[in-house]
Amino acid sequence: MLTEGEVRALIGACSKRAVTGIRNKALLAVLWRTGIRISEALDLMPHDVDYERGTVRVRLGKGLKPRTTVLNNLDCVPFLQDWLRLREQLAGAGEGASLFCTLAATRTATSYIRHLMPRLARRVGIERRVHAHALRHTHAADLAIAGVPELAIQRQLGHASLSTTSEYLKRVGVRLDMLRMVRGAPTAARTLLAPTPRRHPGPAAYW
Repeated sequence: MLTEGEVRALIGACSKRAVTGIRNKALLAVLWRTGIRISEALDLMPHDVDYERGTVRVRLGKGLKPRTTVLNNLDCVPFLQDWLRLREQLAGAGEGASLFCTLAATRTATSYIRHLMPRLARRVGIERRVHAHALRHTHAADLAIAGVPELAIQRQLGHASLSTTSEYLKRVGVRLDMLRMVRGAPTAARTLLAPTPRRHPGPAAYW
């Protein structure tokens, strides 16, 4: 699991000039704010993101089960918009190409992200092992600590059973007694996974 500062540092370490760097920023931000698996993210199509409602549609999740996930914070939307503006200029990168496609408009390989994450970690001085799944762990912990019910977390992560989610939260270091304590803030629990139309500030407001 990563801290918020570490996630922001990893995103900030992506190139600000290279087209692939802009894409990678958007990809990492979406992984963090939705908790979807890296394979699910790389399979996303442009129309799977609803910017008004702040949702991401996973068409083929684990077990070939579709689900709709919610961006628990819309600060990633400006990065998506930056990437989409550049993506439009890529030959062949229309609706038929994956959202986070390569410069050749093909699907980005999972192995590319697997090698990217350690490079970014070294760049920002994170010494422990960093992988894309850590963003999923961090998202789950963010929701749990904010008091989001486990059933909602289960649906967000696409787990087959609630017991899987409970074990998952234990593995990422979130204790159930901590959850009960933070659930004294019901507003966060109700709204964190509630898709509602919102305006999207620019990246400078967050990063």
